[in-house]
This record gives sequence, C-alpha cells and structure tokens, in this order.
Amino acid sequence: MAARSQYEELARQLSAVGAVKRGLVRILPAECPGGSAGVLTLLAKYGEMRITRLAELLAVNMSVTSRHVTHAVESGWVERFPDPADKRSRILRLTPAGEELLDELTRRTTEMFAHNLIDWSDEEVGQLNTLLSRLRDSFSCRGSGGCTPGKHSGDCRAGHSDDSHTRTPV
Repeated sequence: MAARSQYEELARQLSAVGAVKRGLVRILPAECPGGSAGVLTLLAKYGEMRITRLAELLAVNMSVTSRHVTHAVESGWVERFPDPADKRSRILRLTPAGEELLDELTRRTTEMFAHNLIDWSDEEVGQLNTLLSRLRDSFSCRGSGGCTPGKHSGDCRAGHSDDSHTRTPV
C-alpha cells in the first residue's frame, strides 16, 4: 500500500484532470454535448442494447441516460426499435449519421491529444493509458461484486472487453 502522502498527491493530480476533460468538451460540436458523445461511444463499442444497460455502462441514473438518448435520437444519431424478446422494451442502435459523427469526434480527440502531448513518447502515452485503465478498473471492481483488479470478468467490468480500441471522445 502506498503512503498517505502519495494518495494526497494523487487526489491533487486527479483534480487537475478536470482541465483535460474541459478541453475535451470544448472540442465537441455545439450540437453534441458530452453525454451524447458518451452514448455514441458506448453503442459503437458494445452494439445494440437496452437503455437500462446503457445507464449501467454510463454509470448514471435512468433519467440522465434518457435525456442523453432522447437528444441523440432527435439528432438522428441513434434509433430506437422494439426489442424482439420483449415488445414493451426498446433497443438502441447507432445510425450511420451517429457513426459518422463519432468518427469526427474521434478525429478531433486524437488531434487534441497529439497536439498537447507532442513531447511525450509512445512509451509514455502507453504507460499513462495502462495506469489510467488500471485506476478505472480498481474503482469499478470495488463494488458489491468484490472482484480483484486485473480480473476482467463480466461481473468486474460490466461486460467490458479490451478497451484498447475504444473510440472515446469524452
């Protein structure tokens, strides 16, 4: 276990991550807020799903998820269709327009990081990616399921597979 002072410094450094997140939000088109970008990213990664699953993956409540989905549907980026297994439920699917927007968001995000991390080596960016992934896993794995870091079972990471190829604009 690391020293308390290390955890205190980590808290200070993570609070500075807010500046990076604000930078990511600034590069989004005005018509695509961060919540909508998150919806598009998850639908692209995991495919069609019910809104309840999407809410789990976003780690927000259903009312927030519903607002994000409604905006994405009204913008033409996501479509809803009846769930064949339960006609009362709806399945969400990314539309071609949503895929096109997500490609643009990914391009913008990649360019922003390339510009701001120009003096970082591939190895350093890889180390940061590895450590941030481990940090995320440590938090997601400490829930009621009690799985251990490094163990990537369905229970541990809400069905997440290899995240190395996820297009995540925000």
